[in-house]
Amino acid sequence: MKKKLSTSQSRELLDILKVRFEENVKRHKGIEWANVQARLETNTEALWSLNEMEITEGEPDVVGYDKKTREYIFYDCSPESPKGRRSICYDHEALEARKEHKPKDSAINMAADMGIEILTEEQYRELQQLGVFDIKTSSWVATPANIRKLGGALFCDRRYDAVFLYHNGAESYYAARGFRGMLKV
Repeated sequence: MKKKLSTSQSRELLDILKVRFEENVKRHKGIEWANVQARLETNTEALWSLNEMEITEGEPDVVGYDKKTREYIFYDCSPESPKGRRSICYDHEALEARKEHKPKDSAINMAADMGIEILTEEQYRELQQLGVFDIKTSSWVATPANIRKLGGALFCDRRYDAVFLYHNGAESYYAARGFRGMLKV
């Protein structure tokens, strides 16, 4: 699969990201768009992954800068779990375990195909400090191996002005549950 956008697609995506960046300055205080854009223009795979986040309605935006790795951090910042990534189970093992009524994909597979990582519980809670997300939907989060080994998977949402962590069978899927991703560039 070609993981590179055309010049016009790249320009269009950069325009979308710039507008979102400028409209949500509280998410990335102290970060200059010109520096982010310069980094993106030299990283075609990251731009492709951000486009995948965008077309699945994740509304990716810069949420920080990792001083150790010198990378900008993007999270899905859509108000609700991205529409193009809902009704999916947790991972491939869970997908294969379903005998009937299989969902179209899994969160872990989709994230890998998009070149992004699924948010951890900690990252999800950090995102919730930047705004109000998932008040009607929920999002799968990275599940520790010991829980996954026993058949479970974790998801989060925001209700009653608080962030909650829950568990479910990894093979379950719901119309209102998707996942949020992260990308470092």
